[in-house]
Amino acid sequence: MADGGKLTLYSYWRSSCAHRTRIVLNLKGLKYEYKAVNLLKGEQLDPEYEKINPMKYVPALLDGDTLIADSFAIALYLEDKYPEKPLLPQDLKEKALNLQIGSIVCSSIQPLHNLVVLNYIEQKLGSEEKNTWFINQLNRGLAALEKLLNGCAGKYATGDEIRLADAFLASQIYVAVKRMQMDISSYPTLTRLYHAYEEIPEFQAALPENQPDAPSSS
Repeated sequence: MADGGKLTLYSYWRSSCAHRTRIVLNLKGLKYEYKAVNLLKGEQLDPEYEKINPMKYVPALLDGDTLIADSFAIALYLEDKYPEKPLLPQDLKEKALNLQIGSIVCSSIQPLHNLVVLNYIEQKLGSEEKNTWFINQLNRGLAALEKLLNGCAGKYATGDEIRLADAFLASQIYVAVKRMQMDISSYPTLTRLYHAYEEIPEFQAALPENQPDAPSSS
């Protein structure tokens, strides 16, 4: 087990960004202190938290005197700082695919259904339109990922070893299946990966419902 006692993760149990960060930390074998930031209560708007993450989002990671506030940046930082269990392959083509998948999740799917966007749509158009938007954006993103993985996936997303792409995919697929109750059977590769991740302890430990700030009914 790597020495991660000095690591502190600012997280919210249901955040998919925090979810993928927890997976990366677990896959790296890093221990960390969990500090909950309740997004529904607006704790991310507190001036003290703004000093940690000026964007007022989760996650944020404190490693000694190094503070990183962005799930993709955190993942790449951990890859460089703790290389003992690499999540990015040496092969440039496979590495680029991992980074592309991570970028699609971070920039083209998740931001379109984050709390700020959904709250705005609900205020302007109502909850039904909010849910329609949410599902449409998930389907759009999952369809793109399914095509991207065609012919690339092995046991896991980009081959037979767990890589960075798997952490990003697992958290995004979870949102579709568990949070929005979507049937993803039309995405056979993603469906297979979803079930493969269910068998990996590091992924299970990172699940939203297994976090200390998760409500008991989750």
